Amino acid sequence: MSDIVINGRFLTRPATGVDRFATELLRAWLPRFSSDAPVKMLVPSQSDARVATGLNLSLSKVGTLSGHLWEQLELSGHCGDDMLLSLCNTGPITRRRQLAVLHDAGVMARPRTYSFAFRNWYRWLFAGLMKHAGIVATVSRFSAGELMRHVGGRASSIELIFGAGEHVLRTPADTRILERLGIAGRPYVLAVGSLTPNKNFSGVVRAASRLRDLDCRIVAAGGANSRVFGEVDVARDALIMAGYVTDGELRALYENAACFIFPSFYEGFGLPPLEAMHCGCPVIVSDRASLPEVCGDAAVYCDPDDPEDIARQLRLVLTTTSLRQDLRAAGLARARCFSWHRSADQLNELLMLNALQAAA
Repeated sequence: MSDIVINGRFLTRPATGVDRFATELLRAWLPRFSSDAPVKMLVPSQSDARVATGLNLSLSKVGTLSGHLWEQLELSGHCGDDMLLSLCNTGPITRRRQLAVLHDAGVMARPRTYSFAFRNWYRWLFAGLMKHAGIVATVSRFSAGELMRHVGGRASSIELIFGAGEHVLRTPADTRILERLGIAGRPYVLAVGSLTPNKNFSGVVRAASRLRDLDCRIVAAGGANSRVFGEVDVARDALIMAGYVTDGELRALYENAACFIFPSFYEGFGLPPLEAMHCGCPVIVSDRASLPEVCGDAAVYCDPDDPEDIARQLRLVLTTTSLRQDLRAAGLARARCFSWHRSADQLNELLMLNALQAAA
């Protein structure tokens, strides 16, 4: 196998679910497979990037540019004949010796969610990577179909490297957040995600306004944006915005929630439902995109376009003890179907196959 270069640009920006995928995949892959070939990680010199804890990998700062310009104009030249791993939706479009992971086709499938400049940039970027990268992978069968439908331009197949959720168990639960938010010993529904329209937090708020008789709070972890939550008249103490939380705080929120709600309109995979399942939290998700593929029969499904249905499914789970118990058991079993070690196996199989094909 040739030497491996990891595109470390994702370490130069605030972490997202895509970046979590890259970090956890590398954390599982490096100790088991990096002895097969030398591995290095490149980042822009003009950055303060730091390797995530547990990767045990040093950074090499190269080039004079930063951001997308560094990635498109300088990165490939510093890779030589090595295989480049670009795990977070972007990579140099002219490089063939590359494994690029494109997580979803949301920019094309839901263009109104993004600015004109953003969606046109990513359309160009995805089209280039689909056409030129030697290996293109994605995180679900749903996303593979979406990429072919909305982007196309690829003669060979799109490979699969699934996500997982067991990383949430690595950090001990920090229950101090329950006291800080005033929810210790009180029922609450947990919603997790970046505050973008696609995550449909406004649908959760509209549903909450229909559940006032249950005296159950909605805790939103992932940021605070009054424009998202100010659309609906909800009792002031019914909605609690936790903001960004640590891994330990997130685990505590999952483990103590009455249930978890994730009514996204579009997901390439969706890590939070599996995180919740690993923590024994009953899960309600949207019936769209990849979520039925990921959650199987271990979740209750809702129509994300219908706040009445979101409220109906929340009420069903919150008021039915036996259903919550069944969902906890089914969720734990479903979460074990995915693991970062298995994802690391998928990554290594793709790299080994590429090496064999190159040697043929």
